[in-house]
Amino acid sequence: LLQTLATASTIRCGKLNKNNKNQDTTIMKAKYVWVALLALTFFGCDDNTGTLGLGMLPESDQNINGRYTTYELTTNSDLSGPVFAKTSVGYVGKFTDKEFGDYEASFLAQLNSPDGISFPSVYDPETNPKGVMAGDSIHTAELILYYQSYFGDSISPCRMTVYELDKNLTQNYYTDINPLEYYNPNNLLARKAYTAVDQSLSDSIRKTENFYPNVRLTSEEITNLGKKIYRLNRNHPEYFKSSEAFINNVFKGIYAKNDYGNGTVLYVDQINLNVVIRCHEKDSLGNNLKKKDGTDSLYYTTRTFATTKEVIQANKFTNSAKLEEIAKKTDCTYLKSPAGIFTQATLPINKIYEELSNDTINAVKLTFNNYNQVDNGQFSMQAPTYVLLLREKERQSFFEENKLTDNITSYLAVHNATINSKPTTNQYVFTNLTRLINTCVNEKLEAKKKAGASWNEAAWEAENPDWNKVVLIPVLVQYDSSSNKNMISIQHDLQPGYVKLEGGQNGPKLKLEVTYTNFNGK
Repeated sequence: LLQTLATASTIRCGKLNKNNKNQDTTIMKAKYVWVALLALTFFGCDDNTGTLGLGMLPESDQNINGRYTTYELTTNSDLSGPVFAKTSVGYVGKFTDKEFGDYEASFLAQLNSPDGISFPSVYDPETNPKGVMAGDSIHTAELILYYQSYFGDSISPCRMTVYELDKNLTQNYYTDINPLEYYNPNNLLARKAYTAVDQSLSDSIRKTENFYPNVRLTSEEITNLGKKIYRLNRNHPEYFKSSEAFINNVFKGIYAKNDYGNGTVLYVDQINLNVVIRCHEKDSLGNNLKKKDGTDSLYYTTRTFATTKEVIQANKFTNSAKLEEIAKKTDCTYLKSPAGIFTQATLPINKIYEELSNDTINAVKLTFNNYNQVDNGQFSMQAPTYVLLLREKERQSFFEENKLTDNITSYLAVHNATINSKPTTNQYVFTNLTRLINTCVNEKLEAKKKAGASWNEAAWEAENPDWNKVVLIPVLVQYDSSSNKNMISIQHDLQPGYVKLEGGQNGPKLKLEVTYTNFNGK
C-alpha cells in the first residue's frame, strides 16, 4: 500500500521537474512515505481518498508536507417524523419505557392468492365417485400470525384484535399511515389473548427444531370468511388468477393491533389464512380407502392465503410526546427507533474549503461516541447495531429507491466494530469521508460556476439549507444468505432501540479528523 501511495504522489507531482524524472521520483517517494504512515495510523486502509481538485501546482513547488488537523462540527437531535418502512415484518404491541414513554405498533397487511388456486372436486358416490372433497363446504378457517422474535416481556399478558379491511391499501409505506382510512371498527374478525412465550405448551414442544411461535385466531367471522372464499372460488375462479384479482374481489386484507396489555412487541414475519377442508383418502385407482369399521378414511388439508413480497404490508408506529422533550436536549444527541429520533450534523465545508483548497485531502475521519446505556430494567433497549450516515437531502430518496451505500454520499458504521484489528468501544466510526467532503464542495462550486456574475453565496445557501448537512439513522442491513457477504438491502430499523451520543450545541464537540498533503511548504 505504501508503494502504491508513493507512486500516486509521484504522478501527482510529476510535472515539477521533467528533466530529472528518476531523481525526483525517488525524492517524492521518500518524502511521501511518512504522510502515508500518518494516514494509515489515524484512518486505516481505505480506497476512498481524493482531493478537492482545486487548481494546478506551480512548477516551482517542490515541498510536500503531511499535515493533520481537526474541524469542529455541530450536531443536534432531530425528530425523524414518519419514515419509509417497506418491510415484510409486521410489528404489533405496546411498550412503555421509563425514559422515552409509550411506544405502540400495529400493522395492515394484504394476503396473496397463489395464481390459479382451486379446491378439489366434491365426492359423490353416483355423480362424481372420483371426487376428493368430503362435502361441498369447508371444515373451518383460521388466521395464524407467526413470529420468530419479539421485544419485551415474554410472559406479559396481551390481547390482539384483528379487523378486515374494507378498502384497498395503496403504496403508502410511511409509518404515519392512518388505519381508520382502510377498515371499519365494526368489521371485527377475531380477538386473542396471548403471551410472547406460550406457557400452555411444554418446553419440549417449544424447543423442537420445527416449532414456530404463533398467535392462532379462530372465530365464527373467520370461518365465515373461509366459506366466502370457498364459494367465490367455485363460482368465480377468475377472482383467484392473481393477487390483484383476489384483493379487489375477495379479501382486501387485515389490520392487527394490540388492545390490551403492555410490555411486548411481536415481530410478525408470516401471516397465513388457512381454509381447512376434509378430503377422502384414495387408492391408486381413485377409489375411497376404508377404515376397519367400513367408513371412509378422511384427512384434513388447507388452502393457504399468505403475506408475500408481492402484496403490501404497512406498519403504524405511535410514540409518546416525551420524544419531543428528549429531542430538545442540547448537551447530547439521540438515536431512537423506530421512527423516533435521528442525529443531524452540520459539516464545516466552507472552512475546510477556505483552508485546504490548495491541498490534497488524504482522509477524513468522524467518530460518534455514545454514553453508557441507562439501565431501565430487564427489558432495556439496546444501541442500534448499524447506523447510516447520509446526506440530509437524500433522507427519503435513499430508502424509497432501495439504495445501498456508495461511500460517496452514504456510509455505514457498526457499533463497537473492529477497525484495523483494534476493537472500538461505545463508538460508531466512519473512517474516511473524503468523497463526501468533495461532493459538498463541488456542488457549491458548480452552482457558483453556473451563476457566473450573478452568484450570491448567502442566497444560495439559504435556498439549499441542507447542502452541508448529514443525518445519522439507525438501520437494518440484510446480506445474501448464501454468502453473508453481499449486501442486498438497507432499511430503517423498526425495532425498539436507542443510543445517547456525545454532541449537541452545548455538549462535547465532535471533530472531523483530517490528514492532508500540503505542497506549498507552509
